[in-house]
Amino acid sequence: MKCGIVGLPNVGKSTLFNSLSSAKAQSANYPFCTIEPNLGTVQVPDPRLEVLERFVNPQRVVPAVVEIVDIAGLVKGASKGEGLGNQFLANIRECQAIIHVLRCFDNDNITHVEGSIDPIRDKEIIDTELQFKDLETVEKRFEKVNKAAKTGDKEAKLVADVFEKTLKHLEEGKNARQLKWNDAEQEIFDDLQLLTAKPVLYVCNVDEASVKTGNKHVESVKQAVQNEDAQIIMLAAQIEADIMELESYEERQMFLDELELDEPGVNRLIRAAYDLLHLQTYFTAGEKEIRAWTIRKGDTAPQAAGVIHSDFEKGFIRAEVIHFSDYEKYGSESKAREAGKLSVEGKEYVVQDGDVMHFRFNV
Repeated sequence: MKCGIVGLPNVGKSTLFNSLSSAKAQSANYPFCTIEPNLGTVQVPDPRLEVLERFVNPQRVVPAVVEIVDIAGLVKGASKGEGLGNQFLANIRECQAIIHVLRCFDNDNITHVEGSIDPIRDKEIIDTELQFKDLETVEKRFEKVNKAAKTGDKEAKLVADVFEKTLKHLEEGKNARQLKWNDAEQEIFDDLQLLTAKPVLYVCNVDEASVKTGNKHVESVKQAVQNEDAQIIMLAAQIEADIMELESYEERQMFLDELELDEPGVNRLIRAAYDLLHLQTYFTAGEKEIRAWTIRKGDTAPQAAGVIHSDFEKGFIRAEVIHFSDYEKYGSESKAREAGKLSVEGKEYVVQDGDVMHFRFNV
């Protein structure tokens, strides 16, 4: 699963990416510093792994990961190929979700491509470019299917209706993710793979003084996106970069304590991105390894098994399941089993976030 970090040039995308990833993207005070998209694999912070490690004492612990792509800064006219427009839009298309960084701090030493600080204007510039590209996509498809719809083809008529409604919505300057559909319509809509239909997480990049309470820029963003199906988090990318420069956990903790912060902002961001993609975690736990596995919310036991290996899904017989809270309460698999907290589940079982699972399968 892949999230793309987007934003205008010089809003703090690469600084944030560096904090998220061990990959060091170049970060500088001029536009288009990021040209090739940088890709980082980021571990999902999960304190449950520490609990399981304490009980099981395995040889290694493997956390879940999300891929984060730092995409080149966009400018007006990108949908027509201005700047690095075409490349930028192609990079977004490959991502399942968008992390949209908005500059919500004043600093005369860091130039802004538009000459002033206005996160709503910045958001609208990117929204408009993505909407233009989506309009182009839908117009081409609508033209084809509308001819068939006019001949009385019922299926083509349904498709044409969905496309037409989407066109009108985009022409009003709205993002496609705001549209609501029934199941049949949703399937048609999803096939368009629109850029503005992707789930979005707005990251308000603030200064140190605003990191706990926010500021007028953050409030304006909250107001602007209240009708969108989107999440907002607030952090200071420079603080996150400073935290990552510290070598030991103790030093990082002292730094956080000084700022009166519970944890690095990037931890919240990664968890929010994970949630944005409708993902959850289950665990396998043994002496060799404890591992967090990523699945979609609503996945069944065979689908969860298939994440480990496709043969596990094909030959699935049953799953032995202990809910994490029970594992934590009883302290081991054997004690949870003795207490009757290990359940045997079949193919219909919907996996819960934090389940500790063991699969039986036959190849």
